[in-house]
Amino acid sequence: MDFELTDEQRMIVDTVRRFVATELQPHEDEVERLDDVPAELVEKIRGRALEAGLYAANMPAELGGGGLDATSMTLVERELGRTSYALQMLVARPSNILQACEGEQRERYLLPAIRGERHDCLAMTEPGAGSDVRSMTTRAVRDGDEYVLNGTKHFISHADMADFVVLFAATGTEDTDRGPRNLITAFLVDLDTPGLVVTRGSGCVSHRGYHQCELAFSDCRIPVAQRLGAEGRGFELMGEWLGASRLSVAATSVGRARRVLEMATSWAAEREQFGRTIGRFQGVSFQLADMATELEAAELLTLRAAAKLDAGGMTDQDAAMAKLYASEALARITDRAVQIFGGMGLMAELPIERFWRDARVERIWDGTSEIQRHIISRSLLRPLGS
Repeated sequence: MDFELTDEQRMIVDTVRRFVATELQPHEDEVERLDDVPAELVEKIRGRALEAGLYAANMPAELGGGGLDATSMTLVERELGRTSYALQMLVARPSNILQACEGEQRERYLLPAIRGERHDCLAMTEPGAGSDVRSMTTRAVRDGDEYVLNGTKHFISHADMADFVVLFAATGTEDTDRGPRNLITAFLVDLDTPGLVVTRGSGCVSHRGYHQCELAFSDCRIPVAQRLGAEGRGFELMGEWLGASRLSVAATSVGRARRVLEMATSWAAEREQFGRTIGRFQGVSFQLADMATELEAAELLTLRAAAKLDAGGMTDQDAAMAKLYASEALARITDRAVQIFGGMGLMAELPIERFWRDARVERIWDGTSEIQRHIISRSLLRPLGS
């Protein structure tokens, strides 16, 4: 498989890397200190991203988006991964599931999201149903031309900066070989809808400034016209439009790991102990070698999955392998970087301790490492009837 970048892809990489270095990274310390992105900075970065043509790069060109294929989009995510989520999410990639919008939904939600006028968030996770989506208890009950929503969602990223939520709720049950299971339906809910309350969640050690929120629905009424897709087909919508999100996590993990490796290598080449640079010591140089090897393996797995997605052949196993390996490689690489920097690696004066903290969540969101291993193992065993 040929992973040589085209001239266009090289230009995309150069453009995004330059944007990250000049428009995003200079604000990292401020965001870390405030645990927030000031409103004026939010508008400035979004405006610059729109001017640079980087906004909504994942959306079809005929709708006003960047029209990038999966491989090019993975390269974009990789470069954005070189900075924090609080900043990179301002170079918005609206949720792909919005492409399922029909009729008036396109004018109200999809197209404004592509133009940067409205911003979405996804709400699946619940306090009692993390990775087990089918066991969610938030319910949507049909009442004439409306649905009545009741329940709670948590760990909803950047809901405090969104205008509407793509909500997944149970709308009934069906009998299966393993007993009854929920039928899931997707909805588009404006965050100012009566009966919906959004509150900031607890502080998190990872990605300061990128907040997770709780959404509480209490007899919240929305018109049937805000249902996304057919009733009971929300699980299929997830599979059709959200599968590539694991590639995004893999790609951003690769980008962040690359930046950490660059910093650790520079430190090892300059820091002197016992009359020579520490990179001359085998205990350090071998760690750099392992970091570089793992990084290349993670990147190849990620690009391979993206190439297969472009060719229409990516499987759940491909995405799971990329997400699993890249996120865990990032954890190992950042941990080794702390060791190479020594005591300074734990000081807030340098960003290494931040990368180390930020890396932890990548093994949890968008499907834990255990879920990814389950997907991979089932793909091996199921053909054998096990």
